[in-house]
Amino acid sequence: MGARSVEIHPLVGIGEVRPGDILEDLLVAALDEAGLTVTGHDILVVTSKIVSKAEGRLVDLVTVRPGDEARRLADITRKDARLVEMVLGESDSVVRAVPHVLITRHRLGLVMANAGIDQSNLGNAMADQVLLLPLDPDQSADRLRTAMAKHFGVAPAIVISDSFGRPWRHGVVNVAIGASGLPALLDKRGEPDRDGRTLEVTQIALGDMIATAAGLVCGEGDEGIPAALVRGYRWSGQSFPATALVRPAEQDLFR
Repeated sequence: MGARSVEIHPLVGIGEVRPGDILEDLLVAALDEAGLTVTGHDILVVTSKIVSKAEGRLVDLVTVRPGDEARRLADITRKDARLVEMVLGESDSVVRAVPHVLITRHRLGLVMANAGIDQSNLGNAMADQVLLLPLDPDQSADRLRTAMAKHFGVAPAIVISDSFGRPWRHGVVNVAIGASGLPALLDKRGEPDRDGRTLEVTQIALGDMIATAAGLVCGEGDEGIPAALVRGYRWSGQSFPATALVRPAEQDLFR
């Protein structure tokens, strides 16, 4: 497992993705433009933003009527009550609400700011529009992988990435919220280390590692690069979706 060298190829020229666009066609065109022919050992990393756009996950806040709880939390966090209403609708529970910060447990189990709802880099969207996460990122990854296999004759692994803040650390990194064709969580428990000691707790967040690596070329600002091809990494073991990375609420170490 692993590689002596890993290549990360940014996919440029995809342009603004709009609801109803066939995302696999845009990705294939970008791969062709870059002169890249996909192999079965490649990993295609796609940002959740363009997946959500293609799936029509845009909501106009003008249509949102905040309830009492949303208004209460909006007063605490100093956020738009309509946005807070959308956050609550996407969440199972509120983890933290303080001025300018609203952390929730998303319905997918992801603990994140504003339930992953985004207002940045929406192209020509109206100022009051927001973008929700994909309904089922693992399923979205499966669909993209199937489409890539039909076009190229082989199925690359797919990782759908999103940016996360981390407890006790400044800054965001990219993590995998959807995955297909690779072990998003690589379980090393029971294997020996170099000294022959049995690993007891080691599980590697491979999906997150790949997502973060791709983030080096995709960026977080105005780069306009929403996908990348990771080449040269070799893995083994059973494939697991990104849901395997989510720690169950009952195992929350900070409650």
